[in-house]
Amino acid sequence: MENRRRIWYTDRMEQNCDWKTELIEWYRAGHRDLPWRKTRDPYRIWLSEIMLQQTRVAAVIPYYERFLSTLPTVRDLADADDDVLLKLWQGLGYYSRAKNLKRAAIEVVSRYGGELPQTYRELIKLPGIGSYTAGAIASIAFGERVPAVDGNVLRVLSRRMDDTRDVADPRTKDAVFSELTADMPDDPGAFNQAMMELGAVVCVPNGAPLCESCPLYGACLARKNGTVSERPVKSKKQARKAEPMTVFVLRCGESFLIRKRPERGLLAGLYELPNVSGKRSPEEAAAALSELGVFPVGVIAQYDRTHIFTHREWHMRVYAAEIAWIDPPAGWIWYDGTQSIPTAFGICLDGRA
Repeated sequence: MENRRRIWYTDRMEQNCDWKTELIEWYRAGHRDLPWRKTRDPYRIWLSEIMLQQTRVAAVIPYYERFLSTLPTVRDLADADDDVLLKLWQGLGYYSRAKNLKRAAIEVVSRYGGELPQTYRELIKLPGIGSYTAGAIASIAFGERVPAVDGNVLRVLSRRMDDTRDVADPRTKDAVFSELTADMPDDPGAFNQAMMELGAVVCVPNGAPLCESCPLYGACLARKNGTVSERPVKSKKQARKAEPMTVFVLRCGESFLIRKRPERGLLAGLYELPNVSGKRSPEEAAAALSELGVFPVGVIAQYDRTHIFTHREWHMRVYAAEIAWIDPPAGWIWYDGTQSIPTAFGICLDGRA
């Protein structure tokens, strides 16, 4: 399909035709076969867009299919037990997105009779639905002439126009949204998906873009001006804060001790392994365990793990040990396989040094 697409456009790349029409024709000629592109069901489109945020497409597909097999409708999502929901989400990270999905579903059921609203203006009012997601749902599911502007779209347009505006500045995204809104094509859903596809497979974020395969080859000012590698302009992010900590994997057979984190803050309401701040020495670690009333009966293994969040890094010293079966200390429970363990703690469980 890719080779056919490339040949089909060879003699059209330099023509000065309408770039939006050219882009849509390129998309319709052949694009990735993804399950959420086979439906106009707003619930499925909404779910896919939330799952795809900062997660690779190939990784999302099994999560998407498993989630829908368990929670096939908005009402099912609204009624879902929190532990079931978070277990379905386990591995995707950013658990607040799953929580916002349920919050929004509850609102859709109570305010809209279980059917997602059909306009951008109403969709963006729902928890966890920002401008991009509202635009994607409204245009793809309901045909509203509204753009869906994310990092892919900003990158494509900054190269297409050789634009020097900082794409990390929220004002740039707002301006691009307004500019696109003023001149959306007749099929906004196809246009938005074409922009997403182009940014994902041709005008890529990492490495050199595949300009020779691009339907906008003749319309790309950055290519003509030799500035492709300089676009988009993006200000540097602040350095992540490094946080040292000590984590305990306290096992009895196949189970281990966990507890829920506070309902506010990082990984809010999710399960965690016992932990304390700072990287503790074996002697300090033993003292921390004794304060919990836990005394290992097996040899303690020690190894390090690192987990990177958006704005911080956890540098973890892990101590793993066998303990006798006990009534857990206040607030703790034994893991029984139904609870969702976030990746930040899940990486501590394999026991490899």
